[in-house]
Amino acid sequence: MRVFTRVVDVGSFTLASQQLGMSCAAVTRSVGMLEARLNMRLLNRSTRKLSLTDAGRLYLDGCRVVIEKLEEVESDLVRATRDPGGLLRIAAPSLFANGGLTPLLGAYREENPRVSFDVTVYDTQIDLIEGGFDVCFATDRQQVNATLVCRKLTPVKEIVVAAPAYLGRRGVPRAPADLAAHELLSVANSPRTWEFSDARHSQRISVHGPLTASSHATVHAAALAGLGIALLPQPLVADDIARGSLQAVLGRYDVDGGMRNISIVYPGRRYLTMKVRSFIDFAIEQFRGDSRDGLAMPPSRSRVAQGSQEPVTALTLPRG
Repeated sequence: MRVFTRVVDVGSFTLASQQLGMSCAAVTRSVGMLEARLNMRLLNRSTRKLSLTDAGRLYLDGCRVVIEKLEEVESDLVRATRDPGGLLRIAAPSLFANGGLTPLLGAYREENPRVSFDVTVYDTQIDLIEGGFDVCFATDRQQVNATLVCRKLTPVKEIVVAAPAYLGRRGVPRAPADLAAHELLSVANSPRTWEFSDARHSQRISVHGPLTASSHATVHAAALAGLGIALLPQPLVADDIARGSLQAVLGRYDVDGGMRNISIVYPGRRYLTMKVRSFIDFAIEQFRGDSRDGLAMPPSRSRVAQGSQEPVTALTLPRG
């Protein structure tokens, strides 16, 4: 269609071929293919000049509209790959959404004010591809589609907590075995046992109690209400412990194998838009080299590290 409109504009196959950088035969063949597909003549050809047929005149008007729209779409795509802007769809587990995610989004938006966020918080399995998310955050206990790329960002620690009122009624457990006499609150789809370890040995405690919920937020609220003892991410309960609303117990033990990791998950880097690519690089830079206990909290201001050269590892886990 572009070749056809150029031939009409300049009135010559030869001149059109020179301007388009094509051979004259290729230009003639292109127009011939259009006429064959439409089964009608578009151009009247003579040794002196070219003229449009009635069908050719109608088709030319349509071609100009289509080409103009196509150029607009292509221009928008090019702009999207060069200038971060638009809506970024993110999925994150609640243990990260309630801790490190919001400071990360705030720091990123300071440098990219044209980007907005649509955040889905989850506690059960989620599919990045079927959900249509641009970027997903996941823990190392969640299965990730093998076609996606996964980069570890930061560790997160889980701790055992309870409300002071509950501990006042039932007593403070001094060793993991003491939990057998307590009400334990648990998150659905998590292991039905808690594993505790210290320098000498490890032991598993069967989890039973008055409440099992699909979200950390519900278990957190139940612990605050004094329903029992809960195993929760440290960032989720840090403020409650500071205020005295919750109390940490069994602090000298590592729980469930110690640290968990938060990773950023995304499709392969090829054909990523600028907003997705820059956000991934920004998130990786924010957490680079951080090994503190609990959850790394990104600073409010940092420069974006474009084009990170760290190696990318594609997971080979079964489809979630």
